[in-house]
Amino acid sequence: MPTPTVIPNSHARRLLLQRQGLCAAPRQKLDAAGLKRMIEAMGFVQVDSIATVERAHHMILLTRNETYRPALLTRALERDRALFENWTHDASIIPSRFFPYWRPRFRREAERLRTRYRDWHGEVFEDHLVELLNHIRTQGPVMARDFNHTRPQTARGWWDWHPAKTALEFLWRTGALSICRREGFQKVYDLTERVMPPELLDDHPHDADFVDWAASSALERLGVATSGELAAFWASLTPAEAKRWCEERLAAGEVIEVLVEGADGRPPRKAICQPNLPERLRELAEAPPRLRVLSPFDPVIRDRNRLQRLFDFDYRIEIFVPAPQRRYGYYVFPLLEGERFVGRLDMRHDKAADALRVTALWPEPRVKWGKGRRRRLEAELERHRRYLGAGRVAFDDGSLQSAP
Repeated sequence: MPTPTVIPNSHARRLLLQRQGLCAAPRQKLDAAGLKRMIEAMGFVQVDSIATVERAHHMILLTRNETYRPALLTRALERDRALFENWTHDASIIPSRFFPYWRPRFRREAERLRTRYRDWHGEVFEDHLVELLNHIRTQGPVMARDFNHTRPQTARGWWDWHPAKTALEFLWRTGALSICRREGFQKVYDLTERVMPPELLDDHPHDADFVDWAASSALERLGVATSGELAAFWASLTPAEAKRWCEERLAAGEVIEVLVEGADGRPPRKAICQPNLPERLRELAEAPPRLRVLSPFDPVIRDRNRLQRLFDFDYRIEIFVPAPQRRYGYYVFPLLEGERFVGRLDMRHDKAADALRVTALWPEPRVKWGKGRRRRLEAELERHRRYLGAGRVAFDDGSLQSAP
């Protein structure tokens, strides 16, 4: 067997950033078609409700194109139906043309979620499924708050949902319902056949086609990957399915094995890629040198092990960590400069003070925070200020800190 090609760490970083939209021109005017292409190239955009500055899905898109505005996304989701909301590893915005490949996922999810929800709620939520579907069919779209219920006094989180809310989520996660719009951040559910484009409703891929699509489309968006990373990308395949797909494609010569250098001194790691990829890596354009604030839910940092391996950047979100035990803060933003992580930022949109307020800044070890880098950060914060419509950017005294 020939010795696998070694992909240098610098090329592996650039490849991931390129495939995930961070090497594109960030000032090119974005229109509806461009937004659709951006999300399709990335695969999906995670949705999250936390908005210390802005909700995650908006920040992910703004980081890639500074002309992005939420109205573009609302139009694509609610009017053009070019995108839809469902589940990958979490709630996400997904190109609608991928919808047929969610049908096998819906079948898989049905039994898994039925078992999980029974464990949490008993079988009571299932009593509402047919009733809910009939109600929506005759009365139109609904929200969870439309149903009278009494939330338990000891409610602790989403596992204490009332039965109607649980039934709505089950029907959404398994494909009978879709999100037709949001009011505030609350989901509005309707029958899938009244939401999704009609031409997508009759396409039902076989399991083999579904597995091939899920693995090959994940590899396209990652560039190089292990079988585990392919399984995790859409969170649709089992590790065994992804491993078998890799073995079959390697045997057929449709992919090759490579070694990817790490950034943290660990030995190169085996992965697979398309056969012609290694020769094309030198042609990749560098990421723009600007400094960018990434959302904690950005797809580039989603896989923490890969992030550590490729960028030598150790990151975790600490929203569920008790305050005294946090190393940095509740919702800290990674700072990416070109192709290198240079720090972390704690900031919030202080609406009462009409300011984008920076409360703490931690440079990475061995990263000097001189005037040039400070100017690049200020330029990025100014872009966010304009997007938010805040009156000013404010740095709290003592915001620059050393790593804890």
